[in-house]
Amino acid sequence: MERESADEGEAGDARVGVGLLDEDMGPSSAFAHLYRGEIHRMKLWRERLDRTTNWAVVVMAALLTWAFSSRTNPHYIILVGVAAVTVFLVIEARRFRGYDIWRSRVRTLQANVWAVGLDPERDVDDPDWRERLGRDYAQPTVKITAEEAIAHRLRRVYLPLFAVLGTSWFIHVTAFEMSSWPASAAIGPVPGTLVSAVVVGYYALLSAVALRPRTWHARDELREEDLRKDRE
Repeated sequence: MERESADEGEAGDARVGVGLLDEDMGPSSAFAHLYRGEIHRMKLWRERLDRTTNWAVVVMAALLTWAFSSRTNPHYIILVGVAAVTVFLVIEARRFRGYDIWRSRVRTLQANVWAVGLDPERDVDDPDWRERLGRDYAQPTVKITAEEAIAHRLRRVYLPLFAVLGTSWFIHVTAFEMSSWPASAAIGPVPGTLVSAVVVGYYALLSAVALRPRTWHARDELREEDLRKDRE
């Protein structure tokens, strides 16, 4: 009898959330406040991501405006913009790793409690979700690498920004300089060929980080190819 009771208890734990929205069973006050708090923290970290992006766009716009305001303005000011946007990318990637901590908790609760409560026929996605979430509350840990976070932000925002800067730089060194490219890309004693090679190599590195095949570890991060997938 004790064994059967233990088995029934484990089965009940695995399906916690079933009947969540029934009249005779609602979320406890503590649980509701916990979920609301996680949503609030996720929202705050999401706003931090937006602020970093805004800084990058403002700095980029200011530098491009100045670079093209006169033919005598040097082209390398655009490369300064590339360096500045890179700094913002790194900052935003670090913030994204923090944001993913709270977002992963919210998605765990949504998938294994709220989704099951709304659809009692649905099974929980992860039978061990309570243990995993409990460990995360006991010792919060970053769940994705810095390289994956950088790849996420490049795909979402920064690749288009770098593309605008790269195109603007190429236009400047080909249309605004007296000599022909790549000689026109020279910066002081540094030859234009070397400068151009560094720029092309850097852009190749950014593209490789953003687009290489990988296993994504960010919890349920949206993918463009899944947005229009038909779901039953």
